[in-house]
Amino acid sequence: MPPRSLTQQSPPPAFLPDVLERLRERYVPDLPTPRRFAEPLNGVIRVILAQQNTRRVASRQWETLNTVYPRWEAALADGPDGIEATLRQAGGGLTRMKADYIYGVLNAIAESREELSLRFLRDLDDAELRRTLEALPGIGMKTISLVMLFDLLRPAIPVDGNIERWTKRMELVPARWNANKVEQWYDQAVPRDWETRYALHLSGVDHGQETCKSHKPLCAQCVLRQWCPSAAIFLLEE
Repeated sequence: MPPRSLTQQSPPPAFLPDVLERLRERYVPDLPTPRRFAEPLNGVIRVILAQQNTRRVASRQWETLNTVYPRWEAALADGPDGIEATLRQAGGGLTRMKADYIYGVLNAIAESREELSLRFLRDLDDAELRRTLEALPGIGMKTISLVMLFDLLRPAIPVDGNIERWTKRMELVPARWNANKVEQWYDQAVPRDWETRYALHLSGVDHGQETCKSHKPLCAQCVLRQWCPSAAIFLLEE
């Protein structure tokens, strides 16, 4: 017998469409225009900078990189040490790791393509696009999904720690699943259209940051409280 799909292992509840609707109404009733780089390589590097960084620091590092390296060929020529020194100018942590990732991506593309660009990704189907990005060093499932959703307008569904947290508190999926498995579950459970998934990602992240916090979640004001088994527990602790 073939292995059971994730939605067979953990069937989506009948109220899941209501969850998506409530989140969208509460956090993103008017969907913002997605941040979309004309060059998908820019999106890859911006996501690398955002890892374990505040939005402000990631933006500052991005602006510094663009000032020092008007073209990515210059960053490639400068090498990981030069990229790290540039990131340090802007502040923020993990500069060595991020410099290595950025250089690794640039070097891998330079060795396999005639130009330092990922614009060709727009001509690939979703499966081939994922395989191509997975071959780049330091690029994981969430990074790929973010680039697909924001820069390529593909119906991916990136799952960060915020979405993973409230999804498990609502017991939509088993607590033992990791973020990648949760993303795969959403990919099977949620309609495959870009707008629905874009709204879910934005509202899901906001919900985790503003309401379903890691410590002291604000269950009394949660729009998903009626379906959440964890809410009663947290409310008793208040």
